[in-house]
Amino acid sequence: MTRHQLYLLQSYEFPLYNTLSPVVKETGTVTALSTESKIGKIGLQYLQTDEEDQEWHAAKAFFDTLKTKLPLPPNPQHAVTISISPQTLFNMEAESRVYEMEGLERYLDYQVEHEDNPLLPGDAFPFVKALMSVNVRLREIYPDSEELFDIVLLSSSYSQVGVRFINSISHYNLAIERICMTGGQNHIDYLRAYNTNLYLTKDPERVTEAIQEGIAAATVMSHDPDFELSDVQLRVAFDGDALLSDDSEITVRKAGLDKSFKHKNENENTTLAQSPLMGFLDALGKLQKRFYVKDEREFSPIRTFLVTACSASSSGNRVLKTLRSWGVEIDEALITGGAPKGVLLQNIKPHIYFNDLMMHIRGAKRSGDVGERGGAHGNWYEN
Repeated sequence: MTRHQLYLLQSYEFPLYNTLSPVVKETGTVTALSTESKIGKIGLQYLQTDEEDQEWHAAKAFFDTLKTKLPLPPNPQHAVTISISPQTLFNMEAESRVYEMEGLERYLDYQVEHEDNPLLPGDAFPFVKALMSVNVRLREIYPDSEELFDIVLLSSSYSQVGVRFINSISHYNLAIERICMTGGQNHIDYLRAYNTNLYLTKDPERVTEAIQEGIAAATVMSHDPDFELSDVQLRVAFDGDALLSDDSEITVRKAGLDKSFKHKNENENTTLAQSPLMGFLDALGKLQKRFYVKDEREFSPIRTFLVTACSASSSGNRVLKTLRSWGVEIDEALITGGAPKGVLLQNIKPHIYFNDLMMHIRGAKRSGDVGERGGAHGNWYEN
């Protein structure tokens, strides 16, 4: 039994916790126990093991006996894990000004002083709400599903700030069960430990570090807060170059656009290499297909878009053939032939749009969150 499970016993004010010995409470080690309670006789068997999957099922066996409307947290071993920074989930502009103008200690005091005041929603807030909607639909179709979105709040902040984070999560009824605060240390090393499929932050340097570790990551940029996004369907858009490691991008930089088009024409049937984002799209696609097998394709709460400036006659084929060869389905493919993407994105209204060229991101800011990922070689582009 982990400390997290012991905390959950306390949080439900369940008399089982009070039956544990001081040694168990201190070490978090339980071999076997059973108890009588007002909700019936419960038998629990916990085997000491390093297998996290078995640990999760042991916790599930216990929670299945509780009468609660709260959904069981996703199994981290099977979930699509989104790690997100607090500055991305919440609007922390005022807090950031305190830190920049008055220093760390005043910032920590400020957060403690305001811990009962929920933080305002940030740029990725609608994205997280959409993830939760997908989980609700999945549980309706697959009540015992372990394949869900799992959201982790990942921060280099200190534990004193954690109370305000947790209070804000509770205020908005966000399904975030896991929080990591590293006390000023670089938290990139924790991304792999949390089985992260996608990392979202406001810090482009952290994005670069994550991508260099082979983890999909994006810088979330500001968008128009008046732009309404769906709260029942997750809408994710990818630029072709953000999704695939296209060597023609290097050709553009070295030899210009004309030679880049020629390069794409000559390599139409050559499969492109994957970027780190491909892993996230693959995981997203697997969740999509769970709806498809239930004849829910037309009503799926997940919709994906490929928005690329390439031409349909040649380079567009290369992108589509590559995705097909990997068994990846994109719901809508919008091939613009070099035309601006902003108008299309306003029509799509994606919660998040992955693109690594700033000229397209500027045109997309009015629509949804914008993810700016590092390039195929770990490069990134500033405003």
